[in-house]
Amino acid sequence: MAINAIPVDQRVIDIDSRRFASIEKALVELITNSDDSYARLDKAGIQTSGEILVQYERHHRGALMVVTDKAEGMSYEQVRRILTYGGAHSPLARGESGGRGYFGRGLKQAIYGLGHGWIETVHAGRLSRIELFRSENGGYIYDDGSGDRPALPSDYARLNLVENGTQVTIVIENSHVNISRYGSLMQAVSNNIYLRDVLERRTIELVNLQHGKELELSGQIHYEAPPSVLLLGPDHVGHFEFEKTLYPFTLTLKRALDAELIPSGDERTNGLVVISDMAVLDCQLFEYENQVGTEYLFGTVRCPALIDKLSQGMAIISDEREGLNQKDPFVNAFSKAISDMIASFILAEQEKLKHLERASTSERTNHMIEHLLERMNLAAVQDLGIMLQTNDIETAPEARSELPTSLRFTTPFYYRKLNHPFHVTLLIDPDQFPEDEILHFEYNLPESMHIEPLPMEIPMRELDDAQRIEWTIVGEAAGENGKIMVRAGSYWAWCEVVIAEHSSHHHHNSSGHSVKRGVPRDHGTNMFAGYELRNLENELDRAVYSTKERKIIINTGAPTVQLYVDGRGHFRDSARLLLAELFMDVISDELSRRLIEKSGKKGDIEAYHSAKMDIIRRYGSDIHLSFLNA
Repeated sequence: MAINAIPVDQRVIDIDSRRFASIEKALVELITNSDDSYARLDKAGIQTSGEILVQYERHHRGALMVVTDKAEGMSYEQVRRILTYGGAHSPLARGESGGRGYFGRGLKQAIYGLGHGWIETVHAGRLSRIELFRSENGGYIYDDGSGDRPALPSDYARLNLVENGTQVTIVIENSHVNISRYGSLMQAVSNNIYLRDVLERRTIELVNLQHGKELELSGQIHYEAPPSVLLLGPDHVGHFEFEKTLYPFTLTLKRALDAELIPSGDERTNGLVVISDMAVLDCQLFEYENQVGTEYLFGTVRCPALIDKLSQGMAIISDEREGLNQKDPFVNAFSKAISDMIASFILAEQEKLKHLERASTSERTNHMIEHLLERMNLAAVQDLGIMLQTNDIETAPEARSELPTSLRFTTPFYYRKLNHPFHVTLLIDPDQFPEDEILHFEYNLPESMHIEPLPMEIPMRELDDAQRIEWTIVGEAAGENGKIMVRAGSYWAWCEVVIAEHSSHHHHNSSGHSVKRGVPRDHGTNMFAGYELRNLENELDRAVYSTKERKIIINTGAPTVQLYVDGRGHFRDSARLLLAELFMDVISDELSRRLIEKSGKKGDIEAYHSAKMDIIRRYGSDIHLSFLNA
């Protein structure tokens, strides 16, 4: 037995181990290593199975991962050599491989980053085993087994090998590593950008182990590309010039049809996967990265020259191996050529957005906006005394209070005696509603207040000719209060119920409530009946209030709005703060305008600005918070 330290500054290993402490990153390294080994056999004309088996056993605080291939295997000298540290010692630098992985660092760092492990490999009938672990003082050391030995039949059976091959076992004990579930790991393998090319040419399977026994087998893992249309290619040939030399590349560009693409990360589906030889170097959209019009574009770029220049010592990729190094002049020339080739397709996507008639928000954002508008509709009537009728535009202000009310309670305030049943009555004007309208009821009542019946919805047609709905309420606790809210279309009505120990025994309906001059604040019509993302055919108005429709219109023709609408007409949830700003501006503008008209100061600019600032101070924080909490 010979135990030695890894021959490099231990601090460097420590930094890299933390950087690569991820089960998914470790799998990328181990699988691509196996693929490289198969590729060398393929190049020599030797037939291979191409099998790569990943076994995974998850525990509560750790896991075991084993990766096995049936490729070349390694001699004892080779397996010791991989423990030397990257750089000039890497296969890429020696011209022996396509340069994937982490340049001679990945295998060791995969093991050290996750915990400890061992490499067992059979080559030319001999077995080598090397263990990698940490010393008591934290040093990075290995045990080379003092040499190799003849491989026994039991070794072949244990390693599931017929002839040559390699098995890497990692015990994942690092408490900072996220212990993936089997399903998540299988998805990570099938979607990882660095493995998609490998999945096409190798047979990769994932086994779920439990107590050392096979629980589930994935079958051959494949990457499922989203349904799409071909925009360019497949493998359209292009060239770029660098130092008076032309370098070829091929490009395939597609546009997804229905699928939402993932915009970033190792499982990214949006963007161009950059492949050189067998190495995946990046996934991006070059000069158009993160720009409008690229959300549904994806494809592949193949450029053999990138890996060639990398092996010559050019800084083609970043030091952290996180993509192409855009500061390198060779990469810059390559990027410009790709950007020029895809420019017309991205501009076409952007042009579609300019003429987008309608856009939509997510269900969650839509639900949040509906609640916000309900809040502001109530505020308009209850807080500010702005009463809006359906024919508000055509009716003179002084006559509006005489209009019939579609929904109203006989009184907005029921102050009733403890433990005495009483009636609450809603009056309805059926002529104000279409036949298919539905009454919606909301109850905010304490447990001590019993109400019958308790409908949540009633289709208007079920009322027949009835023009009233009546509830019976009994309150069992003095001082308790509650509310009943009724909505139908753009109309609403509400009442408050208070239980008092010494209330009057006699109650009279306030029949004059609906015709009394003044501002009723217990029923009304929605000032803000909804919203819409619509092209207003101009770039100046970001959002406006449509008096006729009683809607807030967000203008998809405005450049600042277009930035947040993707290529399929969906407004991004990440841009909710822009919506908050637009809604606040339109709501405060409309409410202040009506307040000024109501006070007889129409046309008074100073009074209008003062009223608008008051409304923003009063409701601005609530509006923004409602979007932040969505």
